[in-house]
Amino acid sequence: MILFLVRHGESQFNAEGRIQGQLDVPLSDLGRRQALAVAERFAAEPLDTIYSSPLSRALDTASEIAARLNIDVRIDERLKEIHAGAFQGLTRREMAERYPDEERRWTAREPDFRVPGGETRRELGRRGRAALEAIRETQLDRVAVVAHGAILSATLKALLDIPVHRAPFHFYNAAVTKILWKHEPIVDTLNETEHLRGLDTRGFGDL
Repeated sequence: MILFLVRHGESQFNAEGRIQGQLDVPLSDLGRRQALAVAERFAAEPLDTIYSSPLSRALDTASEIAARLNIDVRIDERLKEIHAGAFQGLTRREMAERYPDEERRWTAREPDFRVPGGETRRELGRRGRAALEAIRETQLDRVAVVAHGAILSATLKALLDIPVHRAPFHFYNAAVTKILWKHEPIVDTLNETEHLRGLDTRGFGDL
């Protein structure tokens, strides 16, 4: 299987620097242009199907790809972003002011730290890995997964057995990462952005 991991286009909260987690935040104007650009990128490299998070910023990005290729989008709830609990809707500065101890532990990427009302990074990696392993069991040849920065990062680390607290990569908005998965997953490309030439690629980070 060739698996393409795609982060959604820029959302309104990405543009504002706010933590969105599982809040359903729409794409920004730039994000919609990025979604069209990533759809064009796949026009020359067709897919068998697309799996998407149900959150609109991912689903709308996936839908642009699907429309360009005339294929369906399959929704998987496990592809939602990390539940960031009390942090959702806040800027980093607001997090630090209101929840200084919790913000410190979050920033340190403690694997089992649970945001008040949210989930841990270890839990995130486990559900993301389960989603991708289920997709692999379909035995399709070429599949795209459109999701979010933190879930994609945590899932890839889980697949590659990278410790949860480490952060060796992030994902740009609307970037494409190509995984070759025959026996063990192999990262063929990371953060392809050639299709975004001429567009802003801000939004480098998790949430």
